[in-house]
Amino acid sequence: MRRRRSSSRQGRSNTAVATVATTTATAALLSGAVFVAPTAHAAQPTTRPATQTAQTAQTAQTTARTAAPLATEPKVSARGAYLIDDATGKRIYGKAPNTRRPIASTTKLMTVHVVLREKDLDLGRKVKIKQAYRDYVTRTGSSTADLKTGDRVTVRQLLYAALLPSGGDAAYALADTFGSGTTNAARTKSFIGKMNKRAAALGLENTKFDSFDGNSKTGNNYSTPKDLAKLTRTALKHKTLRDVVGTQKTVRKATTSTGGTRTYTWYNTNRLLGSYRGATGVKTGTTTAAGPCLVFAATRDGKTVIGVVLNASDRYPDATKLLDHGLGVKSGTTVRLRQLPTDAQRD
Repeated sequence: MRRRRSSSRQGRSNTAVATVATTTATAALLSGAVFVAPTAHAAQPTTRPATQTAQTAQTAQTTARTAAPLATEPKVSARGAYLIDDATGKRIYGKAPNTRRPIASTTKLMTVHVVLREKDLDLGRKVKIKQAYRDYVTRTGSSTADLKTGDRVTVRQLLYAALLPSGGDAAYALADTFGSGTTNAARTKSFIGKMNKRAAALGLENTKFDSFDGNSKTGNNYSTPKDLAKLTRTALKHKTLRDVVGTQKTVRKATTSTGGTRTYTWYNTNRLLGSYRGATGVKTGTTTAAGPCLVFAATRDGKTVIGVVLNASDRYPDATKLLDHGLGVKSGTTVRLRQLPTDAQRD
């Protein structure tokens, strides 16, 4: 959530962290190679030819899922953690999975999920940026997409702005646009109501929202590792969301208030992308109350796992341990975390 230009935690995350990967991955990394994450939609299993027999298809599917979770569970720094098999939704790992905790900017997954469920949604719809959105990030100290007052950006661009640099201004714009009422406050309250209604519909019994971006005024913005994993599994069924969270960097052009063109460049704060082979997303989050949080996913050999770590002093090593565990990776290797430009947002 907050802009974090430098911290001891960031320093630690820049160091190489021990994980496991395939023998091929080991050779690549020891030679200095860095894995580049594929786009999320490319990571999905491909469709079999129509002429393939049912027996052959069943055999191929079984082979694609031979990698069972490792027998020994990893130890993680996170106070709460959870890992599931995306295909079945079944638990692979859990640590305090049902304990309610602040979730910082991972809240924006629900924000975007609600927007993408809007009836007759037009992703090309233009939204005028209000000064109130900029004032909000200044007042709260939120991370920002640095949207400029008067610019007209598309809803699609706002999705990228909210999820890559974790822009509180972009999340505000989405809530203000898709809520109902005659004032900013009324519309954002209405939108948060939609978020809670959706949480109830998904059976997220230990989840509640009081903000559109995770900056909680009352302390009533919380979830659990299990609930967040369940939300993410559902949300990732939408191709647009998969495309957004799987993007490392995007360059977008918007129309200014004077009719000119402004270029926005946003980097994904999730450093697993481009670092851990097969990583496909999904969202970072950090506040004082929540600590460092991470919702993550990866696909290898046709198997996808989704994980959550909340209040983790070493969230990226935690995530790679859990991914390796769930994907059944046994060979030792090193993951070199993707470096962000000095002027990029940290979350």
